[in-house]
Amino acid sequence: MKKKTKILLGILILLIVILVIVGGILLLNKNEANNSFNVSSADDMGDLITELYSGLEGRLPTSLNSMEIDIKNIELVKTYTGLDNVDGIEHIVVSEPIISSQAYSLILVKSDSKEKADEIAKNMNEKVDTNKWISVSAEKVYSTSNGDLTILVMSSEEWAKPVYDRFKELAGTTGNEYERNGV
Repeated sequence: MKKKTKILLGILILLIVILVIVGGILLLNKNEANNSFNVSSADDMGDLITELYSGLEGRLPTSLNSMEIDIKNIELVKTYTGLDNVDGIEHIVVSEPIISSQAYSLILVKSDSKEKADEIAKNMNEKVDTNKWISVSAEKVYSTSNGDLTILVMSSEEWAKPVYDRFKELAGTTGNEYERNGV
């Protein structure tokens, strides 16, 4: 009887250890960002935008302002991204000039998977309105993804390309790249 008790106790302890290890791994994976930038929140996305702009001062529009877009407001999401739904989207942060007569927009989207991020990059590139400003239009649209993070930059070539290239440089690897001319 004592031998059976020791064996059962040993099995129970082994199961507890296994559960703790598996639980710890799942918790780490859940809290870990799934992109090169370690971005997991809207605040992190704002910090990434600051990092993207670092060293590009004087080569970008003045008075850029970053803000999180409420993903529950589908009309606002569509205005900024061209997307019709927010399935799989966790956060959207945009950076645009306070002076709206400057055609410049940077959009970061945090999604729930790498596959979704690439789909978002493609859809935004195809659907975003390059004529959303009064009397000015974006001449180029660039988008790609890194893990679960999507970027789209649209503006003149001289403003959009350096920011897009900086993202790719910092990311190291990117998903499919999408580019088109504005209207």
